Amino acid sequence: MTLSTNQFKNGNHIEVENVIYKIIDFQHVKPGKGPAFVRTKLRRVSDSAVIDKTFRAGEKFRSIHTESRKMQYLYEDGTGAHFMDNESYEQLEVPLSSVAESLKWIRPNENIDLLFVDGEPGDINLPASVELEVTFTEPGERGNTASGGGDKPATLETGAEIMVPLFIKIGEKIKVQTETGSYMSRA
Repeated sequence: MTLSTNQFKNGNHIEVENVIYKIIDFQHVKPGKGPAFVRTKLRRVSDSAVIDKTFRAGEKFRSIHTESRKMQYLYEDGTGAHFMDNESYEQLEVPLSSVAESLKWIRPNENIDLLFVDGEPGDINLPASVELEVTFTEPGERGNTASGGGDKPATLETGAEIMVPLFIKIGEKIKVQTETGSYMSRA
């Protein structure tokens, strides 16, 4: 099955020069002169590297079969992330390089959707936002706490570090947008 540039959707997987990529973002461009083209931002499935690539409008690619399976995230050991299939209880190791970015938002023993790309485990389908506890942050300066007045770094229970408003304290649960890693609200 092939996929044309006019069928692109964020999250689709395509094969370009025998390498599988996930479409992160794309933009159709129709210049005043010359042919139309599509500017894309692609994430390589094998190592999560992000590249910018431009294609001719109407160019076709092999569409990649993807399937999402409910798995439980068990632990990470420095080289791989370990998951367990919720139906068969089969355990699976995924190279850390392909899921490290997503693991910042997931606690051990949490159920997730693991995305299989052409039958191989590839990435984690993250929810749009997650609720995590703040495990470390400096106290807000007196007088700045109620009105916001800026941001300070905070470490979350998963080890992720993000910027939070000054009024946030250790032990509070906050809502974080997974795509940008930005603070949304108290949970």
